[in-house]
Amino acid sequence: MLAEQKQEILNLIEKAVAPLLAGSELQTTVLLERPRDPSHGDIACNIAMQIAKPMRKNPRELAQAIVADLQAQNHPLIASVEIAGPGFINIRIATAAKQAVVQTVLHQGEQFGRSQRGVGQKVVVEFVSANPTGPLHVGHGRQGALGDALAALLDAQGYAVSREFYYNDAGVQIGNLALSVQARAKGYAPGDADWPESAYNGDYIAEIARDFLDKKTVAASDGVPATGSGDAEDIASIRQFAVAYLRREQDTDLQAFGVKFDNYYLETSLYTDGKVEATVAALKAAGKTYEQDGALWLRTTEYGDDKDRVMKKSDGTYTYFVPDVAYHVTKWERGYRKAINIQGSDHHGTIARVRAGLQALNVGIPQGYPDYVLHKMVTVMKDGAEVKISKRAGSYVTVRDLIEWSGNGDVVKGRDAVRFFLISRKADTEFVFDVDVALAQSDENPVYYVQYAHARICSVLAQYATDEAAFAPLANVDLSPLTAPREASLLAKIAEYPEALEKALDELGPHQVAFYLRDLAAELHSYYNAERVLVDDEATKLARLALMLATRQVLRNGLTLIGVSAPNKM
Repeated sequence: MLAEQKQEILNLIEKAVAPLLAGSELQTTVLLERPRDPSHGDIACNIAMQIAKPMRKNPRELAQAIVADLQAQNHPLIASVEIAGPGFINIRIATAAKQAVVQTVLHQGEQFGRSQRGVGQKVVVEFVSANPTGPLHVGHGRQGALGDALAALLDAQGYAVSREFYYNDAGVQIGNLALSVQARAKGYAPGDADWPESAYNGDYIAEIARDFLDKKTVAASDGVPATGSGDAEDIASIRQFAVAYLRREQDTDLQAFGVKFDNYYLETSLYTDGKVEATVAALKAAGKTYEQDGALWLRTTEYGDDKDRVMKKSDGTYTYFVPDVAYHVTKWERGYRKAINIQGSDHHGTIARVRAGLQALNVGIPQGYPDYVLHKMVTVMKDGAEVKISKRAGSYVTVRDLIEWSGNGDVVKGRDAVRFFLISRKADTEFVFDVDVALAQSDENPVYYVQYAHARICSVLAQYATDEAAFAPLANVDLSPLTAPREASLLAKIAEYPEALEKALDELGPHQVAFYLRDLAAELHSYYNAERVLVDDEATKLARLALMLATRQVLRNGLTLIGVSAPNKM
């Protein structure tokens, strides 16, 4: 049922309930549910049971009064209404109202499922945010898929969305990167006596060192170009070159993955712009810090943390959550009253500290700011065995590996599989990515199953006409012939799409979109196997073609939202 139809039913019931509440101070909310058993109708309402006890009346008698009022209103949306059990009201929607979803979809096209619920509200979605110390791994891939789909969901609901990548280009790990490249530039390799203990061992380190010595120039899409000096003793130049090199590499990975960002924010800028020092000074001024054992501590226990946390160590360096607090202050100052971070579950411990720091500043930032979506690890299986490392990365499977394997060299096919698979489970559940399943052309492969539904419809439509313009009149055909059981199921599933998007956004769970698409594809395949579309009867044929067009549009809308292609042929 479409949202506007549901609202109309809600209004009718509220109108029927109003006389029963006249003269009382009782306040109540009418709730509509979908019956667990479809044979009970399309909508169930327990309002009579809600108001019976406080009004000291029999719920079934109240239900009878409400039903009588609904029947008297004789609204074209309602086919029948009846009472079940102690006072449930079950409503059946008119067939014509159910069929109307086809026209709605065909008239709205790409806009079907979109709303204005978030209009006028700015939101920043931060995801991937990988340290520029190596290629993107599969965990970053899961973040990329989740974050991009969540940003698209927000956009579809009218929010002004900004996708942001936070580069941790400061700290110990960047120092280790520079030392690793320097060691390679000097001719050392992993296992040598002079190889740094904390160095990165992947083959990509040797590639960076080679380009540095060859005095090549590299730059990320938004970065300042860096040119190798060729001097293996020039650690500052090595550091700058290595970070620029890996930012470019990560850009290449993201492009292959079909993920684009609106803004890149550098951790180093928080120091150079004085934002870290300003944040620490503000926390001191607010009386939320103290010194002990030569370190500066934040009173995070005042905000629910299990113990106070060190902000500034005795050696004068800041702990990692301090720049995070400063960074989120900038989000607030930039007007983002809603901020969502997609991070690995290993970041769970930072949530309380960051939020405590923001609260301690007392600048109006609400308690739950920012929102977090934490994802668990991804295990990669290939040829029946777990894949733990990539030769190039040295210790993990990269996003580029996964795209290449899952598409068997076809970047688009690989990207589609990786993106669909990585959002197809709730973020806080561990996920096994089976490359063999991603390559399978069968029902076992969910992305193939959904894309094949789209391609199947395209094949049927092409038998009717090859010119898309020929389908335009179908937006206004008579839909009354759509009465077969499988048609009713398909119509109902199409109508659920806007609600599925709302549910996904409410849960910050893009997996709901993948679930919905799989269910819609199942309904399409069942319908295709049960009914012929291009029948001899002209009215039935046109109505079924319109149904196919609407189903194709919803499949296309959903796939586009999660960044997966909708092929016409497979």
